Amino acid sequence: MIENTLVTYDSNHLEYFLEKIARFHLQFETIHPFNDGNGRIGRILINWQLLRLGFPQIIIRNKGKQKYYDTFGTFRSTGDIQPFLVVLYRALTESLHKRLTYLRGQQIIKVTEYASSLGKPSPVLLNSARRQLIPAFREKGIWKIGIANK
Repeated sequence: MIENTLVTYDSNHLEYFLEKIARFHLQFETIHPFNDGNGRIGRILINWQLLRLGFPQIIIRNKGKQKYYDTFGTFRSTGDIQPFLVVLYRALTESLHKRLTYLRGQQIIKVTEYASSLGKPSPVLLNSARRQLIPAFREKGIWKIGIANK
């Protein structure tokens, strides 16, 4: 089973790279080849696949693990990778936002402070951050965003 999954992943040149990684991960976790540590190894493999393509590593955070686990049930019952693709996309986008903010040398502030400076309710921008609709990222559990230096 693992060999077929690896061959399918390696020979798949038509699918978008995140779809390919998502499908591989869901299949790997469904096969569950080890007695222990399948999730950790699977998440390491995701990061290895991303690094090979020149992308930064991602973190599947504990707070988001239930949604992550739910994607396995959906995949096993329907074959649908879309729910996991959303988890993967948001994690990668957040990781990219963080790196770009630091590379640009932007001032980093809490999203709640940013909301206040815009005169918007904090929950609105925090929700946008969670959905990766703004270039926000988490550090030590706190949502932050980069702003241009004054």
